[in-house]
Amino acid sequence: MAGGGGAAAAAPNSGRGRPAPALSALGLLQTPRSTGGSTGGSCSGGAGPSSSSGGGRAAGGAAGARPPVPGRGESYFGDKSSCVENTGTLNLTSSSSVRGLTSACVRKPPLSASRSVCRSHTPLMGYSVTSSSATSAHAATSVIAAVVEGRGLARGEVGMASIDLKNPEMILSQFADNTTYAKVITKLKILTPLEIIMSNTACDAGNTTKLFSLITEHFKNVTFTTVQRKYFNETKGLEYIEQLCASEFSTIFMEVQSKYYCLAAAAALLKYVEFIQNSVYAPKSLKVRFQGSEKTAMIDSSSAQNLELVINNRDSRNGHTLFGVLNYTKTPGGSRRLRSNILEPPVDAETINMRLDCVQELLQDEELFFGLQAVISKFLDTEQLLSVLVQIPKQDTVKTAESKITNLIYLKHTLELVEPLKAALRSCNTSLLKAYYNSLEDTRFGIILEKITTVINDDTRYTKGCLSMRTQKCYAVKPNINEFLDIARRTYTEIVDDIAGMITQLAEKYNLPMKTSFSSARGFFIQMSVDCSALPNGQLPSEFTKITKMKNTYSFTSADLIKMNERCQESLREIYHMTYLIVCKLLNEIYEHIHCLYKLSDIVSMLDMLLSFAHTCTLSDYVRPEFTDTLAIKQGWHPILEKIAMEKPVSNNTYLTEGNNFVIITGPNMSGKSTYLKQIALCQIMAQIGSYVPAEYCSFRIAEQIFTRIGMDDDIETNSSTFMKEMKEITYIIQNANDKSLIIIDELGRGTSAEEGIGICYAACEYLLNLKAFTLFATHFLELCHIDALYPNVENYHFEVQHVRSNAGNKEKIAYTYTLSKGCTEEKNYGLKAAEVSSLPSSVILDAKEITNHIAKQILHRQKSTPEMMKQRAVYQLAMRLVQTARNSRLDPDSLRMYLKGLKKKYEASCPAPGQNDEQW
Repeated sequence: MAGGGGAAAAAPNSGRGRPAPALSALGLLQTPRSTGGSTGGSCSGGAGPSSSSGGGRAAGGAAGARPPVPGRGESYFGDKSSCVENTGTLNLTSSSSVRGLTSACVRKPPLSASRSVCRSHTPLMGYSVTSSSATSAHAATSVIAAVVEGRGLARGEVGMASIDLKNPEMILSQFADNTTYAKVITKLKILTPLEIIMSNTACDAGNTTKLFSLITEHFKNVTFTTVQRKYFNETKGLEYIEQLCASEFSTIFMEVQSKYYCLAAAAALLKYVEFIQNSVYAPKSLKVRFQGSEKTAMIDSSSAQNLELVINNRDSRNGHTLFGVLNYTKTPGGSRRLRSNILEPPVDAETINMRLDCVQELLQDEELFFGLQAVISKFLDTEQLLSVLVQIPKQDTVKTAESKITNLIYLKHTLELVEPLKAALRSCNTSLLKAYYNSLEDTRFGIILEKITTVINDDTRYTKGCLSMRTQKCYAVKPNINEFLDIARRTYTEIVDDIAGMITQLAEKYNLPMKTSFSSARGFFIQMSVDCSALPNGQLPSEFTKITKMKNTYSFTSADLIKMNERCQESLREIYHMTYLIVCKLLNEIYEHIHCLYKLSDIVSMLDMLLSFAHTCTLSDYVRPEFTDTLAIKQGWHPILEKIAMEKPVSNNTYLTEGNNFVIITGPNMSGKSTYLKQIALCQIMAQIGSYVPAEYCSFRIAEQIFTRIGMDDDIETNSSTFMKEMKEITYIIQNANDKSLIIIDELGRGTSAEEGIGICYAACEYLLNLKAFTLFATHFLELCHIDALYPNVENYHFEVQHVRSNAGNKEKIAYTYTLSKGCTEEKNYGLKAAEVSSLPSSVILDAKEITNHIAKQILHRQKSTPEMMKQRAVYQLAMRLVQTARNSRLDPDSLRMYLKGLKKKYEASCPAPGQNDEQW
């Protein structure tokens, strides 16, 4: 692909295109999710009117669509127009589902005058803060992603750009994907976008791309918007990044200047965000990051669902997930970081070990742990605060004024926590915590706080409660800075005092226990707790209106109080307007220093996650993992099962090496196979994100990909849809696995006949045996156990069961031990045992047993290992154990000698070698 002016023919459109259409030509087409024939649609979660409302737009506009962009006003941050072009040039076509999208793209012109809007966007100017709302941090997603694919010979090269409307960070990705587009789907699943933007050429009439079809199929509850291809312009994308990227992250230019597709996606994304937000990002304000797939392990969306990493399969509100096990974070940022790490664990051993060092120090130093936790829990959503601060509204309203004042108070609150955070980290020893301490020495924190305190009252702070926070905003600015502001505040105080006095007089007049109450929706109102019998005729006096009752508590108002509330609001608007002017000037002064908050946000979220890991360790006997070329877990157990059962589950060992990298697991239904397989994958993920692991000892080889194919309850049914699902999953694994993968396969081939199932399993095993990937393969097909005669790197394990005879009826029952043992299971006839306890005639059961034994003898005779094969296997096993010992042994000379003698005895037992003696060793 040529550099310079743009991409080759397959790259996104780099041209400037025709002159931009007038603002009146701006339009959106969003197709409702309903499959009915109506074209009206309704608003779901938005405040915009439906297509049936009156007052449609002028020609070319969209009835009920987003409002036109207002004129640009004076900004305290500089010239807004220098950041992004006029949004009037956009021509957008939106669809909420693949069903409605095709018809929308094909049958309607792009600038239809009568369109319905499914969901309206409103500018994100303020937000509600709950410092401990970590568990619900992902309930309302706010990520918008743009995706573009190369054309012609470049098809399969995909560029992505995403931005969280609550976090001023744009993430860019570009990679080559195969025909399944697994990487694209996985990345989008991790982002959980609110909206996905693609080029309108992706859904051209009769020529919808496969990528577009797959994305719309996997994200049926996500709004899709198509933008004219010309807005996917890599030249414009690079210009935007140069204008908007903060200086601290300027190295991004070198990373992305030749990555045309992610730059093209960035151009379309920033243009669209400006349009829907009705605001622009200030120059040099965004954190821009390129996220390559090589720095994190890939866990596909199906595996994440199988393992219940972040969502419980039975109940999405249930916390029985890996995220639920590890999530003791105190901030929304910490919760977000934990979630993203679980879905994309790092693969760099140094990064992981630095985190583990921190967790170890937090566990060993109780004062450090509780000191950090106390400070971290006071932080608000720093990322969201930063996002609002760097956005410049295109229109000044009371709402934007109030939001800016609120966020300045939040900023003051956040900066006042820097010194306590430094104090908590002062005595730390690990390199990562020391680096965080040094980062907090940044003088910009003090400079910003000093400038704020010259204008804002020292005792102004973030408080809970709407009335309390309103008071903080009213009196945020120090007196004698603006004479008219001081007068307005005195007027406001008088009105509030008059309201309190009036309610006191009413209480005396009617001899009722009335008190003044406040809510953001109603303003000031009257509330009292009294039994209905204490009221004259059981009713309130007639001058009171808007009466509501909950148990014995009455809430109501009066005509005079409503008028006084209106006067109060008018006074408040004056206060906010004048305070806003002062705040904007202050922000203009501190703006050049504000980028240190990116660093603070990163520190707080990481510390919060590490504290959460340490907290989890205090609740159970977890151990620190090591990283070698071996997967070795001594007495490990399932972390989610422990949380559900409230006690420690049965623990088991796991051992895989390069020489024994394929394990076949057998056992009856419900013996513990699926739980054990999930447990290994969960422990691998926990280790790679820097958490301790539920085991007595553990060592892991870093996995670059984690694949799972877990048998579900409905897999028992033999039907074509289940079989096709199995085939898709195993095909995906075979196409994408490499030598550094961890592969978990459970119950493959149960959606078809036994003969086909065995054949498919055998072929899949032989293919995977050509890789050095660590593979665990659970199956009911006992014929697969004999594959170890051909491949010495295969080990057989099984889950033990015990047979217990009941006193009643002398019937035999199976008792599950959930214990893993070496070798193939001896429970070979699960079906016959189930038939024995059923009502089948005994003659039928006896015939079935006789036929089964006859077939089993024939198979065993054909698959019996020869002495030569046994000797070769013994030699291979010895050689691999010696290699592992040479690489990883930490034994002293005497212990090493004893271990080697043990290996010799084991070898001789498997393959006797006369003539050798101990002295030769």
